[in-house]
Amino acid sequence: MVVSLRLPSLSSLFLPSVSRRSPAVLRRHHHRILRTPVFAASFSAQTTVSETDDRVDTQKSNRVQDQAVTPRSKDFNAWYLDVIEQAELADYGPVRGTMVIRPYGYAIWEAIQDYLNVKFKETGHSNMYFPQFIPYSFIEKEASHVEGFSPELAVVTIGGGKELEEKLVVRPTSETIVNHMFTQWIHSYRDLPLMVNQWANVTRWEMRTKPFVRTLEFLWQEGHTAHATPEEAEKEAIQMIDVYTKFAYEQTAIPVIAGRKSKVETFAGAVKTYTIEAMMGDRKALQAGTSHNLGQNFSRAFGTQFTDESGLRQHVWQTSWAVSTRFVGGIIMTHGDDTGLMLPPKIAPIQVVIIPIWKKDDDRAVVLNAASSVKEALHAAGIKVKLDDSDQRTPGWKFNFWEMKGVPLRIEIGPRDVSSQSVVVSRRDVPGKQGKVFGISMEPSVLEAYIKDKLDEIQSSLLEKAESFRDSNIVDVSSYDELKVAISQGKWARGPWSAGDKEELRVKEETGATIRCFPFEQPLGIKSCFMTGNPAEEVAIFAKSY
Repeated sequence: MVVSLRLPSLSSLFLPSVSRRSPAVLRRHHHRILRTPVFAASFSAQTTVSETDDRVDTQKSNRVQDQAVTPRSKDFNAWYLDVIEQAELADYGPVRGTMVIRPYGYAIWEAIQDYLNVKFKETGHSNMYFPQFIPYSFIEKEASHVEGFSPELAVVTIGGGKELEEKLVVRPTSETIVNHMFTQWIHSYRDLPLMVNQWANVTRWEMRTKPFVRTLEFLWQEGHTAHATPEEAEKEAIQMIDVYTKFAYEQTAIPVIAGRKSKVETFAGAVKTYTIEAMMGDRKALQAGTSHNLGQNFSRAFGTQFTDESGLRQHVWQTSWAVSTRFVGGIIMTHGDDTGLMLPPKIAPIQVVIIPIWKKDDDRAVVLNAASSVKEALHAAGIKVKLDDSDQRTPGWKFNFWEMKGVPLRIEIGPRDVSSQSVVVSRRDVPGKQGKVFGISMEPSVLEAYIKDKLDEIQSSLLEKAESFRDSNIVDVSSYDELKVAISQGKWARGPWSAGDKEELRVKEETGATIRCFPFEQPLGIKSCFMTGNPAEEVAIFAKSY
């Protein structure tokens, strides 16, 4: 069936203006060429003692600087786009504002899925799938929901060459269709709680887009639950934001701040929205995941009821919660550097890359055999390892290529390393000689233990570095003037707040900052709101955001 969409004009629906984009991004739309990775100063420039002559000569003779990643400090947005392109994470789709997720980028998303799928099932949720097309009348049933999403809707009006009797919305989120089905499945308290999750794509017609962070179509998981009491729903909403918080810290090494959204920032149709907020390398905030207590808003709109133990009819209490491929953008912008991507080991598709090095043909077989043995030993130990044994590229090219892709550890093996039954190990997160260690034994038990230990060190180091960066860029404020100074410096402002929606919108209009959240971790005691001077029980965090 051919389906056509009658949609708003595409003229303004893409990335920031072309004039602000890097030359590398512009060139790629005119012709396709094989990109040589960036060759920035990093640990790849160092060489082993045992293979010094061969390796230095190889790198010098083959170091072709085709193009460089824009420095983060010069233009963060251009740097971000360069890394996505050169690390082969994603490409632009033919429709403005869409992206094609390439295999390496999708592998990171799969790692996110693998972890969260286990946690969802451990907490009692089952995976299922709801249709992508939703009757427009469903969206209209919940007033605040339609008001919040109306500007972003993609609407189907023609199907099979004929005008549809009712317009269909391409899924922006699924609360409406979920409630339609829950109404058919829930009859008694015995049917509760009902807890499901789906992995799906959604479409939101964003006016300003950025790969992974904000696109017309993106991938996510969305959980939906129904409960017999408001206490159960609240417990569920908190439980799931805790799952996301633990995932961010332990898997992606992103030190998020968990808390409650303000009324202005609450999800359309929710009673409360909980969030995890991450500080990116440019100090902007990224909303990395949300969990909503929907109360009875949707169940009343759709008539989703159950008979309780007393025989009375009650509306169910609900939650919904989601993270998306936006997390991939968060990983890039939290940990990446001027050399490219830098991946935490627990989320990296490849944790270790092995680069065999030889100059003479006679050494080739010996070096490759040793490299293969090392690969097999690490693989058997549960380490995600790749042997780059291709003949088409030099070792120097490979060093830089895998650095760009953010592989946490590199193992180098040359003829003299084989003779000494040892390897050279380089860390992606520590450039130069400091990140390179010589003479690590090839003996499987020794090498496996060393590699696992280093992967753990890198995971911890990335989190500590990100925490230090975040904490050094949060300013405690006690007046509106102090907030304005902090925001003008690109920092986050944290201060007592009890003002209303009007004052919150004033802050946004005058500074560009919004309340990111009221953190769960709050200082004790009553303070004075920095905007009104009235008593304030909570502090709020303000920041500019994506």
